[in-house]
Amino acid sequence: MLKAIIPSTLLVATLLSGCQMAPKHVRPDLPTASTFSQSYAGDVSIGQRATEISWRDFLVDPQLESLVATALAHNRDLAVAVAQIEEARGQYRIQDSTRLPNVDASGSAIRSRTPLASAGLPGQQGSITLNRYSVGVGISSFELDFWGRVRNLSEAARSQYLATVEAERAFRLALTRDVASTYFSGREAAERIALAEATVRSRQEGLRIAKRRLDAGVTSALDFRQSESLLTQAETELAGLKLVKAQSDNFLAVLTGGPLPGTLPTPLPLARQASPAELAAGLPSELLVARPDIIAAEEQLRAARANIGAARAAFFPTISLTGNIGFASDALGNLVGENGFSWSFGPSISLPIFDFGRTQGNLTVAEARENIAIATYEKTVQTAFQEVSNALAGRRFLAEQVAAQERGTEAQRRIARLAQTRYREGVANYLEVLDAERNLFSAEQALLQLRRAQADNLVALYVALGGGPVERVAQQP
Repeated sequence: MLKAIIPSTLLVATLLSGCQMAPKHVRPDLPTASTFSQSYAGDVSIGQRATEISWRDFLVDPQLESLVATALAHNRDLAVAVAQIEEARGQYRIQDSTRLPNVDASGSAIRSRTPLASAGLPGQQGSITLNRYSVGVGISSFELDFWGRVRNLSEAARSQYLATVEAERAFRLALTRDVASTYFSGREAAERIALAEATVRSRQEGLRIAKRRLDAGVTSALDFRQSESLLTQAETELAGLKLVKAQSDNFLAVLTGGPLPGTLPTPLPLARQASPAELAAGLPSELLVARPDIIAAEEQLRAARANIGAARAAFFPTISLTGNIGFASDALGNLVGENGFSWSFGPSISLPIFDFGRTQGNLTVAEARENIAIATYEKTVQTAFQEVSNALAGRRFLAEQVAAQERGTEAQRRIARLAQTRYREGVANYLEVLDAERNLFSAEQALLQLRRAQADNLVALYVALGGGPVERVAQQP
């Protein structure tokens, strides 16, 4: 028993003592400022971390929450991303299995007939019939990983798998953002349609009154035509908004993976879409462990460095072992026994001598891919920093814009009422009313646009900061 344990122990020790030729993984220096601009970020520690808030808790509109849940369950692109995780997991398992010997069982039964003359007995008549039975287990060409080639290939496959997992999580966040953005565009169009329809009805009544005044000789044809143009402006805007709403609904159907459900919760107006959760900006360095796209880029860098280790190991000899143990006999009844016991064991070595630069070329390719992975990682970090910075600036300045536009819209509403009063009293002409109505309509539409942009920006900030827990937990490889 001891004789059997010692070789096994030595073999395991040999497998675990392989050289490490891959470059040590070190994160590149942060290619951004150490903090976000205080001019719009404020105190980066105030509020909750986005990674601690589920999207269901962050989104306040029940209809939007239902649409996001549908998209996460049925979006076709997301289904592809999930399938790619399974593919990467399988590839990792295949590669990782080469670190251990494959043990195969075999058995055979052979019956052969050989003429005596061809068996080395010239002049003899007849033949010899032989039976041969064998059973055993064996290891075929198991590589002793002295230089870490197999281990590095396994590490590269594992990093590729983990990168795929993070890419799928990043896609889920991006899908949530896209559904929210499309939904807010649809809500903006719906509210602007309601405003345009109310404006059309009001201006139709104004045109009717203007026609009666024209027929009575109280007003001029110019005033009537101006009132008519005011109506057509609203009708044109209404038709354009209906087109935008239809396109938004169609795109939302693609994102959610099918036709929109017939029954959905009652939506909230744009003015109430802001989440009560105050998001803490944190520091740019925190994005490195919060953003799935950055984590995926780092895993790709790990894989590239592991591949360098495998390429370097290719310059050294490859040592493999082949072994077999079992029983062989001429008679099936005597197959298993001391007399039939057989074994074989032998190492083999392969050393590259002349390959006309192929091995060196593989190393050059691996090193170039590492440089590409570094640049990609740094670019991903810079993009994340930009997205968070833009969203933080939007959170502050869009809020200021909305507040100013609300005051401006109320002022325009008072101007329009005053212009109507002045016109009825004969103090002003209809051109003053026309300008006031146009300015009010434009101000109301602009306010809705800003409210949509504000709601959209808050979701963008949530996603840019890494978002919260996703509903699907990736399995371990």
